[in-house]
Amino acid sequence: MAQSIPPGLPLRALYVDFNSYFASVEQQLRPALRGRPVGILPVLAETTCCIAASYEAKAFGVKTGTPVYEARRRCPGIVLLEARPPLYVEMHHRLVATVESCTPVGQVLSIDEMSCPLMGSERQRDKALALAARIKATIATRVGQHLRCSIGIAPNTFLAKIASNMQKPDGCTVLEAADLPQALHRLELRDIHGVGRAMESRLWRHGIQTVEQLCAANAAQLRAAWGSIEGERMHAKLRGEEIAPTDSERASVSHSHVLPPELRYESSAYSVLHRLLQKAATRLRSYALVAGNVHVRVSFRQQGESWQSWDWRVDQPVDPTADTRTLLHALDVLWRQRPRTRAEPFAVGVALTRLASAAQRSGDLFDDQESAERLNTTLDAIARRYGRKSVYFGGAHEALAAAPLRIAFQHIPDLEVEGD
Repeated sequence: MAQSIPPGLPLRALYVDFNSYFASVEQQLRPALRGRPVGILPVLAETTCCIAASYEAKAFGVKTGTPVYEARRRCPGIVLLEARPPLYVEMHHRLVATVESCTPVGQVLSIDEMSCPLMGSERQRDKALALAARIKATIATRVGQHLRCSIGIAPNTFLAKIASNMQKPDGCTVLEAADLPQALHRLELRDIHGVGRAMESRLWRHGIQTVEQLCAANAAQLRAAWGSIEGERMHAKLRGEEIAPTDSERASVSHSHVLPPELRYESSAYSVLHRLLQKAATRLRSYALVAGNVHVRVSFRQQGESWQSWDWRVDQPVDPTADTRTLLHALDVLWRQRPRTRAEPFAVGVALTRLASAAQRSGDLFDDQESAERLNTTLDAIARRYGRKSVYFGGAHEALAAAPLRIAFQHIPDLEVEGD
């Protein structure tokens, strides 16, 4: 039998999820796009895929990950636009401030999601619904009517996030203790935050194939299915407990880029990698971290009977550093190992891993660390004031127009550090 939520547990969280965010920002800023199917691309190329789609496009089956050729086939009238991340970041900050004008924002979870704690009388259903309506109305008045959001209200942030996905677009769903867990039973396992494809397979192997079975399982069963304490945390969250997020140390600093057709050559791929690594080094210093490993990835594709894709991945250990020149030297060492092939590079990426606090770095007797730090500090200051293209290492010259600001899941770029 499903384990119910303790009776009387109040509503404690309100979750705001902006609908089709990138596409909605474009429709808000460009009136001609309103009511039309829109797809957002990382680069304007027929060989890439959509990273976002408006609800008008979603009605035709276009979604995140849909290849351009498939989007055109499904929706002949679709408007395809290259993403403009700096605008999405600026709009994000406006939206956070707008929600803050109605109620305190407790956590910003991503570029298009935030949670707000409910206090006092706001924990009553009618008062919580009135607050949700006020947030929607204030956004429409101060920011724009085309930036719609779905709001979930529940006993904890986890359930409020689930509720926010239950009625889209522009919905508002309340999950009270009396509604739970039965209100969740109609969902699929993958609708539960924290259950991806691999976790779904693990749950199946443990005899849990539905959300009803997930809710009925005890803490020990879920710990066994997850293979860690995360299973017990899931059990508690499903029962309405507010679990503090775990302290998570940053595992890597990375950047990647899908190459536009004009840069799908060996020399251009190297130049883009150079630019990405310079950006990653700047971010690393802004976090007061050093890296002990440089990882490089190049995705190739070759046309035979059909296009075949494959990745080349390689790592180069380094003494812990945040020095751009040292990291670029590691890139050069790796690049000399590249495969000699006629296949075209179509995507590249770099990642700095084995991170540690810069304060814990021990100096090298033969390393002029102080000189390197002065140079990096000067370069970072010039870039912040005049833009990243005002000063750079020459290997990136061919790629100055490439690899613009990107927004990754749960990472909202700092425009001062990462902007062009």
